[in-house]
Amino acid sequence: MSGAASTSEEGDDSTPAASPGRPSQKDAPKQQSTGTGALSDEAVQAAKAAKAALRRHLKAERASLDGPGKRERDLRIGEQVVAWWRRTRPPLLAVYWPLDGEPDLHDTYALLAHEGAALALPVVVQRHAPLAFAAWTPGEAMLTDPMGIAIPGDLRTVARPAALLVPCLGFDERGYRLGYGGGFYDRTLAPAPRPFTLGIAYACQQLRFDVDSHDVPLDAVVTELTSLDQAVSGDQTDSY
Repeated sequence: MSGAASTSEEGDDSTPAASPGRPSQKDAPKQQSTGTGALSDEAVQAAKAAKAALRRHLKAERASLDGPGKRERDLRIGEQVVAWWRRTRPPLLAVYWPLDGEPDLHDTYALLAHEGAALALPVVVQRHAPLAFAAWTPGEAMLTDPMGIAIPGDLRTVARPAALLVPCLGFDERGYRLGYGGGFYDRTLAPAPRPFTLGIAYACQQLRFDVDSHDVPLDAVVTELTSLDQAVSGDQTDSY
């Protein structure tokens, strides 16, 4: 078994109007709408190129968040995750190892573990397959997999957790997520019963984009600008 992941998968794009506290995405590359009919090979390639350009834009946008400002954003996101966990207490929570400027929630993970949360990290078994999961305790010895991602040195596989923190490269107001294109989370979340999914992102990553018919939105998305009630409504404990 090899590789953990802070992967993301599908998505599409567009550009939202600026809202208070969030930079405008007017400079984001625009994706050609796929519509409902069959696409020519040329249109398919154009759509792929547009999506790749959007991903590059979002990565650059996220990379610009650095220093104390990023730390403050991470702490705000982490506070909401802890408050949500205290209220819902899923039996096992999948977290992620941050990559490429994703929100770093290591302090949050340590606090959750101290309060009794059982945590797991995603593990890439092979490409074009669902993620596996390994039990993880913050501070334990880690190794680097062939993809350069940290995984527990003592790989203790567990069943898919009842709740997942899912890093987003982009997201929209409906909760649809844009990932890196690997499809790992799509395949992982497909089998029923679907686990509760809490997207993690920065507010500047919100934008409009086309979605495919098979796409399913996340249950909620937390950013540094959301509030707990706004990000997670209702009682999720029924799904555990």
